[in-house]
Amino acid sequence: MTSVLYDAPGPKAKRRNVLFSVVFFVLLALLLWWVWQTLDDKGQLEWALWKPFTTSEAWTTYLLPGLADTLKAAALSMVIALPLGAVLGIARMSDHRWVRIPAGAVVEFFRAIPVLLLMLFANEFYVRSTGIPSAERPLYAVVTGLVLYNASVLAEIVRAGILSLPKGQSEAAMAIGLRKSQTMSSILLPQAVTAMLPAIVSQLVVIVKDTALGGVMLGFTELLNTRSTLAANYANVIPSFIVVAVIFIVLNFILTSFASWLERRLRRSKRSTGAVLGADKVDDVNAAEVGGSYGTGAGGSI
Repeated sequence: MTSVLYDAPGPKAKRRNVLFSVVFFVLLALLLWWVWQTLDDKGQLEWALWKPFTTSEAWTTYLLPGLADTLKAAALSMVIALPLGAVLGIARMSDHRWVRIPAGAVVEFFRAIPVLLLMLFANEFYVRSTGIPSAERPLYAVVTGLVLYNASVLAEIVRAGILSLPKGQSEAAMAIGLRKSQTMSSILLPQAVTAMLPAIVSQLVVIVKDTALGGVMLGFTELLNTRSTLAANYANVIPSFIVVAVIFIVLNFILTSFASWLERRLRRSKRSTGAVLGADKVDDVNAAEVGGSYGTGAGGSI
């Protein structure tokens, strides 16, 4: 198969690709073997270091509470950042300059600042200007930083998704007399959701991982922060890092799998049957519609 951007490989190219693949997997296997041997030489694979994870104490005291706080912060950030990002993205496309320019300034400003710096600023603001208890302040600061940064990124994703649609969609809506707000809500956004979904899910994965920044700098008791306490008690630093990494991988895999399922469902729901009716079928449909309207009219007159 040949296109503008891709040429189908010939026999020599296929052999070369197979050779490169074999070399890559051999090097990867050697790297994994080297890592395994290094951990074994350092005594990091001893059963005594992994045994705490087979007991309920390590999970109920450290890992599960940290996981709960991680999911809590990520869920709050997603719930707030998604609609806020959609509003900012649509506002950047407004015909009114007094809406478009401030929205663009907000998006560019918060997108340019590192999310960790936003968390630190938010924490200082809550310390000096609010009466939020110190135990809850790290959660507020983490959620605030994640919302401000990711809402700005999501705004650009929404704007790019809408602009990627064919221009004829908007022109057709204008031709039938729809206002811009009606065109956006009824025609453009529903079509753009499917195109935006992979990028949105990627950003949601970033939200889940960035909760760890609050544990490092603000003392937020998320999963990575509670891991350090666990490692200090059981003296198993490397195994605890590996277990937490696996937990994050499972979380993000579940999120991306759900998004893939949702994307397939949305695409199936928008897909027409493509059936073409013959002349006899069209006559039957028209006759049924006429008969139905006649019967309704007669019933109404009675």
